[in-house]
Amino acid sequence: MRYLFLSGSLRKNSFNTKLLHLAAQHLHCAHSDIANLNELSIPLYSGDIEAVGIPEGVQKLAKCIEQAQALIIASPEYNYSISGVLKNAIDWISRVRPMPFRKKPILLLAASMGPIAGIRGLWQTRIPLEGLGNYVYPDMFSLGIAHEALNEQEFVNADDQKRFTSMLDGFTEFAKKLA
Repeated sequence: MRYLFLSGSLRKNSFNTKLLHLAAQHLHCAHSDIANLNELSIPLYSGDIEAVGIPEGVQKLAKCIEQAQALIIASPEYNYSISGVLKNAIDWISRVRPMPFRKKPILLLAASMGPIAGIRGLWQTRIPLEGLGNYVYPDMFSLGIAHEALNEQEFVNADDQKRFTSMLDGFTEFAKKLA
C-alpha cells in the first residue's frame, strides 16, 4: 500500500510529525514520504493567485496525493479547530483539476500537550475531507500530554502504543478493501 503522510504542523519538533514517523515505521514504509508543508511554500489561497496558475508547491502536493493509495494526516488543534496551514493546503488541493482528493482512504491523528489531545480539531478536519469525497476512517487517534507520552523514538506507555498500532492495522485493512 502506498501511503502519503501529511502533517498539519509546521513546527520542527512537532508531536504530530513524530506520530507520522511512528506510523511509517509500524507500516514498514521505508520509502514513504512525509509531506512537509514548510518546504512546499504554499501561499495563502487567493482566487487572484489561482487565476495566474496553481502554485508549484500545490502541484507537487497534488501529485503526491494522486499517487498515494491512502493518506495519514496528523494535525494539531488550533482554537478548537483545524490547523490553518492544513486547511489552506486542503483548499488549494481542491482547486487542482482533476481533483486528487477524491475517494482516498484517510486516517486522522493528533497529538497535543493538553489533555483533550486535539480531538476537537480532528472532528473539524473531517468536514472538508469528507466534503471532497474521501473515505475518512471512522476512528481517530489522539494523544494527550504528548510531551510526556512520546520520547524520541516511541511511546512511553505500552497502552498508547497498542492503541496506536491497533488503529493503524484497522485503517490498513479499511484502505485495502477500498483499493
